Amino acid sequence: MGWAARFLTAAAFLAAGLLFAPDALRLGGGGNAAAAARLVHLLAFATAWGAGLWVTFVGGIVMFKYLPRHQFGSLQGKMFPAYFTLISVCSAISVAAFAYVHPWKTSSTIELYQLGFLLSALGCNLSNLLVLHTYDC
Repeated sequence: MGWAARFLTAAAFLAAGLLFAPDALRLGGGGNAAAAARLVHLLAFATAWGAGLWVTFVGGIVMFKYLPRHQFGSLQGKMFPAYFTLISVCSAISVAAFAYVHPWKTSSTIELYQLGFLLSALGCNLSNLLVLHTYDC
């Protein structure tokens, strides 16, 4: 798939998202920053979630089945740092956007739990990136 097809696919998904959530990009009124933060949170969280599902249940299984063991290990060693970086950046963006939309002092208990879970996911992702995968394969 070329870059034009990828761009059109991304634009189609954005358009479909705006059809289901038309207030995500309100252009009038004072809530533009909050609406943009909600959209950024959604996109970052969905990217992290989708990448995690793809690597775990599709890419990893297909590579394990069809690549020789040595090539599989070499590919995983090169792919995981990029994967953990992507997941960590998306988690950090998601935490920042969520914290912007739901400030600590005015958040409900449920929103505080959600922020806590997002922070723990970010901590686990950063530990995978910085502690568990510090060696070069």
